[in-house]
Amino acid sequence: MLSNVLIIEDETRMREVIIMLLNDLEIKIFEATDGEEALEIFENEDIHLVITDLKLPKKNGMEVLTHIKARRSEVPVIIITAFGSIDNAVTAIREGAFDYVTKPFKEERLRSCVKKALQISMLTSEVKYLRQEIEGKYNFNNIIGNSAEMCDILRMAGEVSRTDTTVLITGESGTGKELLSRATHINSPRSKGPFLPVNCAAIPSSLLEAELFGYERGAFTGAQQRKKGKFEQASGGTLFLDEIGDMEVDVQAKFLRVLESHEFERLGGDKSIQADVRIIAATNKDLEKMVADKRFREDLYYRVSVFPVRIPPLRERRDDIPLLVRHFIELFSKTFGRKRPTLSEKVMEMLYNHPWKGNIRELKNVLERAMILCKGDRITRRHVVLNETHEKPFSTMNIEQIISLLVQEYRVGLEELEMKCIRFALQKSGNNVSRTARMLGLSRATLRYRLEKMGL
Repeated sequence: MLSNVLIIEDETRMREVIIMLLNDLEIKIFEATDGEEALEIFENEDIHLVITDLKLPKKNGMEVLTHIKARRSEVPVIIITAFGSIDNAVTAIREGAFDYVTKPFKEERLRSCVKKALQISMLTSEVKYLRQEIEGKYNFNNIIGNSAEMCDILRMAGEVSRTDTTVLITGESGTGKELLSRATHINSPRSKGPFLPVNCAAIPSSLLEAELFGYERGAFTGAQQRKKGKFEQASGGTLFLDEIGDMEVDVQAKFLRVLESHEFERLGGDKSIQADVRIIAATNKDLEKMVADKRFREDLYYRVSVFPVRIPPLRERRDDIPLLVRHFIELFSKTFGRKRPTLSEKVMEMLYNHPWKGNIRELKNVLERAMILCKGDRITRRHVVLNETHEKPFSTMNIEQIISLLVQEYRVGLEELEMKCIRFALQKSGNNVSRTARMLGLSRATLRYRLEKMGL
């Protein structure tokens, strides 16, 4: 892709010399002889680099620089100046100019300056594009779910994102805790700063302290040079502590001190360092129970759970399943470069009723496999491979355990349970009402009354 370069020079001969020196570069050149003409071109074209003289008719180089930096600060501006105006050039650098080249200039000096500026312009554009992609991906609007539970969660997350308040996100594995934490960061005043995730369960306790706080040279065997920890690296941004329930008690004490004093020392160091970070923590464990069992500090629990957010498992928000299915089918269709297939009603019903112990992560994996196995335009039952251990969760349970699981974990209400029992019995009896009534221990009249009440 060609880079667009705007050259502003009122002396024709000098402008031609600059163009000639750059003619072998992969650039498209725009020319202007005064400041007003230059700014008009800048407003109408996607300019990647500006090369301008300081002394220009109508608007001078400083005015051009000020306008460009106000409109698109990422565009580098190279100032060309005579010896007598070097002081002005230095002022221009302070105002945001990329560099200045003095007249008469050496050919290689100008070419080198232009190459560096174009390289930085390209990298800056890429970073800007990637940031927009990330911000788009982790926007709250892109978190899939329109159930009442998810609407409440997104509303709360949107409110707390505007603050520096510590957030504790709880929920089972695969529910999207990191996704929500990233969206909270992206929509916060700290969005320009780093977002650093640390998985406390994946790092041994002996190393987690060094990972978080850093260390000085000689702090322990093998510490041959100073290393900044995550608290320093995340300065001005957000530190995401995933699986905080796996943090050992000794590290918890030091982490608590950071939350209370906003400062820490590297291992082996005695200098206090300010911790300018926002903390978002997450866990799939019951921290209140861990506090009661003395496995998690009570004072730390209250520090990290200033603003608790619980993401419910997928089985508690089944209304979101069709939305998620459509989203992942669309995603994998684009990924695999193929037409989006449809799903049979039986497949959608099966996905809707599955327990989803692995939550959204498990649903995504199931649909990715289905897309790979499906060669036609319709995903059927034979393309969907579910975890069989989830399909018979009651095989070793007594009736009390089954009822407890249905009510407490699956949140099945009495009316829903009654309807499912009747539908199951009807299916097994071949829709024979008398046989269904005997299976359920009901009279024929009572069954008919319940069928009419349910609209079956």
